[in-house]
Parts: sequence; structure tokens; C-alpha cells
Amino acid sequence: MSSAAPIYVDSNATTALAPEVLAAMTACLAECYGNPSSLHRVGALAKQMVMDARSKVAALLGASPAEIVFTSSATESNHLAILGALGRDASRRHVVTTAVEHPATRLLLARLAGQGVAVTELPVDSDGLPNLAALQAAITPHTALVSMMWANNETGAVLPVAEAAAMTAAHGVLFHTDAVQAVGRMPVDMRYVPADLLSLSGHKLHAAKGIGVLFMRKGCKLPPLLWGHQERGRRGGTENVAAIAGLGVAAELALAHMASDSAYVAALRNRLEQGLLQQLPFASVNGSGAQRLANTSNIGFGEIDAEITLDRLDKAGICASSGSACTAGGTEPSHVLLAMGQSRAKALAAVRFSLSRYNTVLEVDRILKVLPDIVRPLAGMVA
Repeated sequence: MSSAAPIYVDSNATTALAPEVLAAMTACLAECYGNPSSLHRVGALAKQMVMDARSKVAALLGASPAEIVFTSSATESNHLAILGALGRDASRRHVVTTAVEHPATRLLLARLAGQGVAVTELPVDSDGLPNLAALQAAITPHTALVSMMWANNETGAVLPVAEAAAMTAAHGVLFHTDAVQAVGRMPVDMRYVPADLLSLSGHKLHAAKGIGVLFMRKGCKLPPLLWGHQERGRRGGTENVAAIAGLGVAAELALAHMASDSAYVAALRNRLEQGLLQQLPFASVNGSGAQRLANTSNIGFGEIDAEITLDRLDKAGICASSGSACTAGGTEPSHVLLAMGQSRAKALAAVRFSLSRYNTVLEVDRILKVLPDIVRPLAGMVA
């Protein structure tokens, strides 16, 4: 195993904590230990920290502070949106989604389907994009919610959320987007996108794990999952002040540096893809025909088992991931790549590289030096 510092290219799984975020959280933990609901000065300081962070997150989203609900994670935010939408009207027991959503959404909807909720999964094309005509046809008078991710976590494909939200609004149906991968990496402005609900997660934009947000548009009221007076009665529980403060700083950084960061990581990604495709003629970029997040590259290496590739990369000090989920019974192919029409063998051969502003050209060049020598012998074994 390599003794050098690891090369981390798995930022769609989680990002490194920004130094500025760490500093803010450390200061908050040391000095801002009050309960934001307390009326004394120590509580007021904590409340002010939460208010300041709420404003910063709202600015990143083009929202008002009152539309920001702090949660424990994007998973909780997704569940609040879906269960809340279904809880508004007992006659609406239908949800429309896509075949490429994150398991945080898919697993809940599978559970609900077993309890009598009708779930329509929109198919996607070979680049992972849903057909909006199919969405139009899927909405019925019983539809409670349309839930469509903004950018795919495996391929980086950007879905037509603005168009889908407008179409959904015309039917008087709520629209939710899981924007975990999009927020902080591309412009997300809720003044121009008529979505009612949006989920994000702090640890995908260089903040801490354990903090998420549900944007809830003014006038959209959902029954809470957790009862309490906090977050205007929309999400009970004493606020995680340090994590919220850190998220505020991360949002501020993302807004200030999004354009430059995007250009920088796009150049790194393009260098990586071009270098690999030049050296490995059998490699291909999954979802390359779609608009993609600047930081994400999902590369198929023929029918070479990605788990073997990733294990050898890890031994060389390179941390990437596959498009498949490991289960107790073995490895299952990526549902995203299967939905895009790939065979099981090809879906099991995909490796995802997801970059951040902390990656360097030297790191990309190290991957370009190491990875072809790993993959070429394996290609001969499966030929």
C-alpha cells in the first residue's frame, strides 16, 4: 500500500471539510454552547449563529431565510418532503419519480409502494435523462408529488428539473428535487425554478456530516416528521448549532467561488477523461451526452470488475468508488447504469471519479500513470 498521502477522488460520496468550516465549527463548539431556544444571552448567541447560517444558505439557493429548514441529513429532508406531501391529502396517494434516484428516495418509495402508495418511475435514456412527455402522461389527479433529482450522484448528469417543475406546477402538484450533488457545484436559484421542495446535504459541499436542509417554498406546508417548536414547527429537535454554523460558512464559500471552482475541476476532469480514453481504447464515459456536473466522471472499463480495479487503486493510494452498491450478498450492479440500458457486466465495470477544489493536476497525472497499468492486464483476462 502506498505510504504517500492518499489521492481522494470520491467527493460525490463525501467532501473534505473546508478549513474555514472547521475553524467556524471549532469556535462555535468552544464558545457558543447555548440552546438557541433559551432566552438568556448565551442562548441568544446560539440563536444568532443559526440565523446567520440560515441567511447564508438562503443566499446560495436564491431563497428567503424563512424557506430554509435545517435537518439532520438530505435523507431526512427527502423523507420529510415525500411523506409530508403524501400526508397533506389522503386522496392523493401517487408519487412520480425517476429510475435513477438516490437510494434515500428509492428505498422509501419501495416501502411506501408496499403500503399501497402508487409509484411511477420514469425511464431514462442512455445518458440518464428522463423523458418529459412521460412525466406529463404520468401525472394524475391523485398525484401528490413529483420527485426528481437535480444531478445524478453516479454519472453527474444534470436532469431537466426547471422544465419538470414548471410542468408539474401547471397540474397543481408539488415538486421536490434531491439537489444534493448540484448545490454548491452549479447555480441553483429557486427564484427561477418553480420547485416547491429541495434537499441538500452539508457534507457534499465541504461542511460536516449530520446536517442537511429542506428548502420549503413559502406557502408550502407539510406535516412534520419530528414534532417540536424548532424550525417554525417544521422540524423538532434542538438545533445542531456548530454544524449549522459550518454549513453557513460552506454555503458562503460555495457562492463566492462557484464559477472559478467549476472551471478548475472541469479542467481536471477533462484532463483525466482524455488521458484515460487515449491510453485505453476500450474505456468509455457513461452519460457523456448529457450536461454533467463539472466534477464527475463515470468511466466504464469494458467488463472489468470495478471492485478489483478499485482495490488495486486503493493499494496505490487512490480513493475512488464504483457505480455499484455493496450488499451482504455480494455486489449488485448500479441501478442507474442499468436504467441507462447497460448490461449487468458493463454496469459492474464502472468507476466513478468525483473531484473537488482540493484536487490537483499532479494528482490527476498520478491517476493517469497508475490506472492504465492496473486495467490493461485485467482487460486481457476478460477478453
